[in-house]
Amino acid sequence: MADDTTRWTVSVSRDTDISLRSFLARRGMKKGDLSKFIEDAVRWRVLDQTLTEVRGAFTDLPPDELQAMIDDAVAAIRPAR
Repeated sequence: MADDTTRWTVSVSRDTDISLRSFLARRGMKKGDLSKFIEDAVRWRVLDQTLTEVRGAFTDLPPDELQAMIDDAVAAIRPAR
């Protein structure tokens, strides 16, 4: 986690709280690891939602055309690296 953090106040069901704390405890994680777990979960969820949106934007595109666009984008960025 970054040094500059923001404090959240969140509410979850008691069952979710017990399940998560039990999960973390079984893996030897400590109290402070809850924040790390939540941050990681949020990052994954944001990535998943973003990918879903992007995939949805290209559903009309024929696979060959989409692959050509991907190949062009990769070729354009490789010389810059």
